This record gives sequence, structure tokens and C-alpha cells, in this order.
Amino acid sequence: MAHIDYYFATLSPYTYLAGNRFEEVAKRHGATVTYKPLDIMALFSRTGGTPPKDRHINRVEYRAQELVRQAKKYEMPFNLKPAHWPTNAAPSSYAIIAAQNAGGGDLGALVQGVLRAVWAEDKDIAQDDVVKSCLEAAGFDPSLADSGLLSGAETYAANLEEAIDKGAFGAPFYIVDGDQRFWGQDKIEDLDLHLSGKL
Repeated sequence: MAHIDYYFATLSPYTYLAGNRFEEVAKRHGATVTYKPLDIMALFSRTGGTPPKDRHINRVEYRAQELVRQAKKYEMPFNLKPAHWPTNAAPSSYAIIAAQNAGGGDLGALVQGVLRAVWAEDKDIAQDDVVKSCLEAAGFDPSLADSGLLSGAETYAANLEEAIDKGAFGAPFYIVDGDQRFWGQDKIEDLDLHLSGKL
């Protein structure tokens, strides 16, 4: 049985566009998954990436076109300029870490709910009530948003260091069995083929 370390950012539009396709692939192959939210801006700065606000206009314009195209392709509601982006990703990330430790709900649905709040619902995922609503909708105790904050902060920081050590540099980033790397929501098909033994 394969294991996938899933590095992602709750502010990443490309992680949002993965929708539930990754979870479907993992389930189909019986793969286990560890969700590892991280600070995407810190990951960029540590691995040679450039924050969106500092990119050349050619890249900015292409990103805008591509995000809209991909959202249409997967029939997902999408706001290119959400009301609360960027915002503090730590509270939602800590909640995901706490939920993974607690169990009892649908972690994939929680991650997607947080991302949907940003990119489709114009909600601020730095706000306690938004995070609690996402937890509850995914079957978790909303009070998890208030628990394990120190542990969450430590894990959040450790996820970043681990991602860099393992070769990640963007989000979403999937690493199978500590070795095979797949970057981007557009590589989920390749991940599926790899888990099938075809790649």
C-alpha cells in the first residue's frame, strides 16, 4: 500500500482546483495520506520561487488566464480576486493539523471546504467562525479550532522544513513513499498512473 505525503497551502488556488480528485485517486489505490499544510510564501522564498505580487507581468497575466481556464475545465466556482486573499493561513492550517490528529471526520472535505471558502465564497479563513464552520461541515468538532495551537504551530513549521528536505517547492505537492514527486493539480492523472504501476 502506497503512502502519500500531501504538502499544500490553504491559500493556494491550485490546491483548490485539485478539488476532490486527489482523494478519489488515493482511495481508489488504497493509499494512505498524511496532510501537511505549510507556509507557501516561506516555501517559495526558500526554494527559489517568486510570490505572485513580485512576478513579471507576463507570468501574472498567464496565471490569471490559466486559473480561470482550469476552474471552467473542472466546473468549479472561482473568484480570481477573492475578497480575503492573501490572509493569515495559520489558523486554518492549525485546525487541519488538529483535525488530522483527532480523527473522526473527512479530512479531504475539510481541506476543500477551507479552500472553497477562499476561492469561491469570499470568506476570510483567518477568522475563527469560518474555520469552525469548515470543521463542522466536514464532521469534526468545531472546538478543534481552539485546541492544540502550540502543537499546530510546531507541526506547521516542521511541515515546511520537511517539504524542503524532501524536494517540494510549490503546492499542491504529492510525494509517494518518500520518493516520487508530483507537483500541481494538473499532475493528479500522472499520480494515478504511477499508483497503477504505469509510470
